[in-house]
Amino acid sequence: MDELHEKYKKLKDYLKSLESVVVAFSSGVDSTFLLKTAHDILGENVIAVTAQSCSFPKRELDEAVSFCKKENIRHIVFKSEELDIDGFSDNPVNRCYLCKKELFEKITEIAKKNSVKNIIEGSNADDVGDYRPGLQAVKELNIKSPLRFAGLSKTEIRILSKEEGLSTWDKQSFACLSSRFVYGETITKEKLIMVDKAEQLLLDLNFSQVRVRIHNNIARIEVNPNEFEKLIQNRQRIVSMFKEYGFAYVTMDLTGYRTGSMNETIDINNKKLMGV
Repeated sequence: MDELHEKYKKLKDYLKSLESVVVAFSSGVDSTFLLKTAHDILGENVIAVTAQSCSFPKRELDEAVSFCKKENIRHIVFKSEELDIDGFSDNPVNRCYLCKKELFEKITEIAKKNSVKNIIEGSNADDVGDYRPGLQAVKELNIKSPLRFAGLSKTEIRILSKEEGLSTWDKQSFACLSSRFVYGETITKEKLIMVDKAEQLLLDLNFSQVRVRIHNNIARIEVNPNEFEKLIQNRQRIVSMFKEYGFAYVTMDLTGYRTGSMNETIDINNKKLMGV
C-alpha cells in the first residue's frame, strides 16, 4: 500500500504542475477518478468535457452530468459524431485513432477558448500492453495521460477510488460501443442501437461485466465465467429480447469477458503497419 500511495502522490504532484486542465470525461472508472483528483488539486482550474454521440450510451452521459453537478465541476458536453468521420464507419483496425484524433482536436479547441493550458485523459498503465491505436492520437496531439505517468493500474485506481468514496470503484469497465464490431464490418447507427439495447438488458439483469459483440446478425455475449450459469438461466428472455432488437442468432462466448477481444483477430502484420 505504501507503493500505491507513492503513485497517488506522484499523480497529485503531476496534476499540480499542470496548473489548469481540461479533462476528457466519460464517467468511467478511470476518468472519474482522474477528474475528482484533478478537481481536488486544481479546483476551478478544471473543466470536464464529454462527447455526445450514438456510440456513447445515454446512461453514461447522464452519469457524467450527474457527477459534475454533485461535485460542482464545470462541465461542457459537445457533439462529436464518429460516424461522420471519413472512413470510420468502415471499421478499419485504426478506427480508434480516427476517433481519438477527431475527438481531441475538438477538445483542443475547447481548451483554447477557455484559456486552459493542458488536456488530460484517463488511460492507465494497463493500456500500454494492448493494441491501442487511440494512444497514437494522444501522443501526436500532446494530450497528457496522468494515470499512465503515475504508473497506476486499473486495479490500483479502483482501490484508490474506494478510499476516496467514489461509487465508480466497482463500476464495470466500459468502452465505446463501436468496439463491439469485428474489424471490417460496417458500423451503423442501427447496429449501435442494437448493441446498446442488448447490453442494457444484461445490465438490468445485474450481470457484473458484459460485452455484446456483433458479427453481422450474430450477438456474441461475453460475461464473467462465474456468471455463465446465470446467463443460461435467463436464456429464453435474453434470446427473445435480442431477436426483438434485430439479432438473428444469440451466442455465448465460452472464454468469457475480456477487454479487447476483437483485437484477437488482428494480423500481427497489420499492427506493424500501424507502428505498434
